[in-house]
Amino acid sequence: MLGHVPPLPQQPQRSPFSGHMVVCGDDALARRLAVELRYVYGERVTLVLPPGRDARAPELPLTGRGLASALFGRMSSAMTRNGGSGGGPDSLGDDTNAGVDPVRVLAAAEPSDEAFEEAGVASASALALVYDDDERNIRAALTARRLNPRLRLVIRLYNRKLGQHLETLLDQAAAVAAPGLDRAALDASTTVLSDADTAAPALAATVLTGSSKVIQAEGLLLRAAERTPPGGGQIADPGLCTLALLSSTTHDPAGTEGSDSSGDEGPRLLPDERQVAAATGRGTVVLEAVSQAGPAGPPPRMGGRGAPLGQVFSRRLRWSALGVGLAVLGLAIASTITTGDDPLHATYLTLLDLFAMGDPAIGDKTARQIIQILSGVAGLMLLPLLVAGVLEAFGSLRTASSLRRPPRGLSGHVVLLGLGKIGTRVLVRLRELGIPVVCVEDDPDARGIPVARRLHVPVVLGDVTQEGVLEAAKIQRSRALLALTSADTTNLEAALYARSVKPDLRVALRLYDDEFATAVYRTLRTAHPQAVTRSRSVSHLAAPAFAVAMMGRQILGAIPVERKVMLFAAVEVAGHRQLEGHTVEQAFRAGAWRVLALDATPPGDRRPDLATPAPATPDRPSGLVWDLHPGYVLRPEDRVVIAATRRGLAELLRGRRRVSPGA
Repeated sequence: MLGHVPPLPQQPQRSPFSGHMVVCGDDALARRLAVELRYVYGERVTLVLPPGRDARAPELPLTGRGLASALFGRMSSAMTRNGGSGGGPDSLGDDTNAGVDPVRVLAAAEPSDEAFEEAGVASASALALVYDDDERNIRAALTARRLNPRLRLVIRLYNRKLGQHLETLLDQAAAVAAPGLDRAALDASTTVLSDADTAAPALAATVLTGSSKVIQAEGLLLRAAERTPPGGGQIADPGLCTLALLSSTTHDPAGTEGSDSSGDEGPRLLPDERQVAAATGRGTVVLEAVSQAGPAGPPPRMGGRGAPLGQVFSRRLRWSALGVGLAVLGLAIASTITTGDDPLHATYLTLLDLFAMGDPAIGDKTARQIIQILSGVAGLMLLPLLVAGVLEAFGSLRTASSLRRPPRGLSGHVVLLGLGKIGTRVLVRLRELGIPVVCVEDDPDARGIPVARRLHVPVVLGDVTQEGVLEAAKIQRSRALLALTSADTTNLEAALYARSVKPDLRVALRLYDDEFATAVYRTLRTAHPQAVTRSRSVSHLAAPAFAVAMMGRQILGAIPVERKVMLFAAVEVAGHRQLEGHTVEQAFRAGAWRVLALDATPPGDRRPDLATPAPATPDRPSGLVWDLHPGYVLRPEDRVVIAATRRGLAELLRGRRRVSPGA
């Protein structure tokens, strides 16, 4: 029983010039992406799902309301009223329009030639391949490029290096097979994205307060930071510009910000000056800095470079070595004082006595004889110490590739459950921020195990639902729990048990079912009113970036703002009636989009990809201008960097198609 389905949001009318789009996948991202393209961007969409993957798929009716009931399924709460993201322009609205064609759904076991032919790939404008298997997506991309060289491809790949090579290969294939493609179409012909990379910053931010989000464009780092209000009715520092107003209960355990499907009032994206001035007592997300991007370095290891000293030699052995060293130093000083010998020579004689290499001090002074006896005793203590050191070093080197155990005195860390695709990316993100992490994984061959070993992150191997596993991860002394396994029930059970151990623990769960996420969030908030609980859906966080790539626009990055997502994109002004001929101030649409920077590079010299850094030279300085005058008039030949909600960016793209049919 799917139960009552709220009315569908009003669907934007499709432009007669837009072609249909095809989405192929096998999980929630494919279904949510299809819904995003249809009900936000107004595109005709064909969704290809494996048979049996979703039992409701073959029975999808042909009416808009019936489609919501079947297609939304688990996503009904998030994709109906308030769009799963709170109110405002980034939401889908409440109006009903059941007379528009629904998403067409096909069942195909593999993305084969026959499946692509039935889905109409040969005449489609764009194809998204979002299977959970990289190899399947690559095979399907090669097949689709052969069937339609002009097709815009958006591919989901976890392997980023392989994705870069695949983009180059498929773009070259498009250029050879369709020599008539212009430069703009060729630049947007292939886009490789990773849902893990898109969602990881948001998931990591759920366990932090005041966290920063970083976006790179033309070798520059754009840092968006959360700022809390100073109190006394004042507003937070707006930085370069205010990107969002946070909910008044963002960091309040009893607040309403929780699951993706929460229908309570959420944050306000891209507010105007009046809204910012009136938002006293609310935190903000501001564009804080724009700086040169240095070369990307590896995330820091827990314990420094190489194997930490504590892993090679135990603390007891280190204290013993220190004691022997102090004894040698004391004996050398005593020999110098009592015999009047040179300090260097006295130390030399002491070491000879220590290692039993000197002659007996027969006939020498009594002080010399006593020191020689004491040195011999110290030497007897040194022998087992040297043997123990050799044995410990040998054992440590033999197990250098083994996983670290959580140190005894560890506290203030984050316990991360699950080292799959998402968990691995979140682990790297947390380590980049310098946050100590302890991982829990039941599969010793999981994808993230080698990453944890390389970063020297402690890992507890075991089933998190078994007693003692979370205790081994020092959950009682941790700062937060991130439950990112692929099983909702496992994440919930771990969260409940962790709360029984530490009632005030901050908990963030990855939950697939939005209705279930809402119930879990509300129950945990009621049971533990003093603890912060958050839930997130990976598909909810990743779908907007995939949808915009399907529209052929370059996405520089996306930042999460509580349950919403803000996109940063490079947009050509030509053909956009909302931008062309308007000043920067006039082009600003509160809650929809905002012009942040202008690419002043001449059109013929512009690089297609702003996200890759290029060295500035006297002949070609960095072209992005960030301190734009509000009165600057945007010209057709300009290219700008904008911050936009997914709804606002969809409006921009639809407006351009109406003005420029050939685009």
